[in-house]
Amino acid sequence: MSASPSPSSSVSSSASRTGVWLIGARGSVATTVVAGCAAMTAGLHPPTGLVTETPRFAGSGLPSLSSLVFGGHDTVDCPLPKRAEALAAGGVLPPGLPAAVHADLAAAEGEIRPGGPLPGDTRSAEELITAFAADIRDFVRRSGVARAVVVNVASTEPLATGRDLPPSSLYAAAALRAGCPYVNFTPSTGLHHPSLAAEAASCGLPYAGRDGKTGQTLLRSVLGPMFAQRALTVRAWSGTNLLGGGDGAALADPAAAAAKNAGKERVLADTLGTTIEGEVHIDDVPALGDFKTAWDHIAFDGFLGTRMILQTIWQGCDSALAAPLVLDLARLVARSHEVGLTGPLRELGFYFKDPVGDGPSALGDQYAELLGFADRLAARPTGDAPSGPGDRR
Repeated sequence: MSASPSPSSSVSSSASRTGVWLIGARGSVATTVVAGCAAMTAGLHPPTGLVTETPRFAGSGLPSLSSLVFGGHDTVDCPLPKRAEALAAGGVLPPGLPAAVHADLAAAEGEIRPGGPLPGDTRSAEELITAFAADIRDFVRRSGVARAVVVNVASTEPLATGRDLPPSSLYAAAALRAGCPYVNFTPSTGLHHPSLAAEAASCGLPYAGRDGKTGQTLLRSVLGPMFAQRALTVRAWSGTNLLGGGDGAALADPAAAAAKNAGKERVLADTLGTTIEGEVHIDDVPALGDFKTAWDHIAFDGFLGTRMILQTIWQGCDSALAAPLVLDLARLVARSHEVGLTGPLRELGFYFKDPVGDGPSALGDQYAELLGFADRLAARPTGDAPSGPGDRR
């Protein structure tokens, strides 16, 4: 199937290429990102799910999809082309796509470097950060990109405790050390570790996160405001997630699941204005592969106290839901860096369960902020240097 050029597919803020350095570069999401970008660039598939490919972003100066160059870190050794074949066999990627974009997958595979720390790794946190930052700098220099955005799409890790930096924070620190803007698409700690607060505030780089909003929480950020705006009293809101693949295995750890659920519950508290009864349970169901099912049960009171129930079922493919958002974020953050924005990009809260900065939680309000941000990116000249860290002109 061929596709007509999309509104911003031929628009780039410069003739230079843009790097996208993926943490978890051989995982399902990263593989879908690389394969999907190649498919759209070749005109094999339309840009379904990419908000930045809608007409509203046509003049924002975003790097074109064809200008993106991929690399990353990972601790597994399954090559990207083979991983893509497995995803196609599981129904995540279209049949035949891995063969059609093999050259692009192989090129990205050649830019993946060993991550860590692996069992038995005796390097200190500082040594790991230095090594990871060197890998990113080498990628920027070798590939000739104007800039690179580091995006964490690795498996969810447990909530950090104590002073030690978890892997996600080691990679985040390496991104800043390499002079690269950073996106945390996971609920892992990343830049949120207290030890990195000063560096994040003074680095002069834009960053965004955390935890991509792809399914159940996306729906909650729409339904929560609906109940509040119609003055309906929500008594309880419970949910269950059935997950397969690597995400299901990672979230079988109660500590990792707690990190994931914190964002889901925060959206409800923010949009409803109160904390309500109910929890989210996450079950690992390996037979589902890369697909997931999310069920919500909402008990609410209507006029004269009439008790009612709303139930929703969301069935989707996590990688296919996440990949276009990762591409959107890489382009938006790269453009933010190009025009000199620094600090937390609260205007990108549309994409996250637990966004940085002080912004709205309702999806409609977040979308309005995102469109305003697109207008500001369009109006701001390339290279308009900020007056200092945290500049939000």
